[in-house]
Amino acid sequence: MRRNPLTPMSNCPPPAILIVEDEPLIRMNAVEILEELDAEVLEAADADEAIRALNCHPGVCLLFTDINMPGSMDGIALAAHVHATHPDIGLIVTSGGQNLKNAQLPDSGTFLPKPYRHQQLLDLARKKLASKG
Repeated sequence: MRRNPLTPMSNCPPPAILIVEDEPLIRMNAVEILEELDAEVLEAADADEAIRALNCHPGVCLLFTDINMPGSMDGIALAAHVHATHPDIGLIVTSGGQNLKNAQLPDSGTFLPKPYRHQQLLDLARKKLASKG
């Protein structure tokens, strides 16, 4: 996590963002982008790892997940699970192989098609975090 030296330290922890992506290079890129938000960025390669991370890190306020990944559930099922168990967590769902409408996602979900631009992800994550604050 990078901290802006001009930002005063406070007792409030930074927001936490969980990235769920099975492709390591894509996940690393997303981490680099979202670290610009002065957030704690957590990583998971599949839904099972993501659920374990959510159980260990109650401060997660944004989930950014790919749809297509190995494991017990895909990103849409993960988003639905997170919405049902943690309705206060914002959701961003991405895919390069599918194109969804936001209405096809749980209530707070937003679809971001791949390939997304750096600024697109940054702006959308910033907006999601602001709506949770």
